[in-house]
Amino acid sequence: MKIIFALTLFLGSLSFAQQTSNSEIEKPIRNLFLAMKNADSELLKTVFADAAILQTITKDGVKTENINDFVSSISKMKKDDLDERISIEGIHTDGNLASVFTPYSFYFKGKFSHCGANSFQLVKQNGDWKIQYLIDTRRKDNCKELN
Repeated sequence: MKIIFALTLFLGSLSFAQQTSNSEIEKPIRNLFLAMKNADSELLKTVFADAAILQTITKDGVKTENINDFVSSISKMKKDDLDERISIEGIHTDGNLASVFTPYSFYFKGKFSHCGANSFQLVKQNGDWKIQYLIDTRRKDNCKELN
């Protein structure tokens, strides 16, 4: 009986550690979308690593966006103009590297605009997870609206 209890306790602690680790990894991602929704450029600046890369896959190839331009564009919005709803489908880690895949649906001023998927690469720097690389797709067809 003691062995079963000890094994259950051990496996439970592993599960808790994984959940805690995942919530730390998710934090900058969730803060990114919270900052967008609230048009909070100060919060937005905290989620990216210094040399972060932001890209979108378009029909013509890959478009790179300057992080400072992105932050500036968000600061010009009003609260609740931008609402990107995500579903975290996978988190993979190796030391200070994490990869996160999030399908999303995007709403502009309350109206559905488009959907797609985000692929995040995060790095842990000075104890905090930061978005180093973000690439996304955008489409208007075959969309599943997320709540």
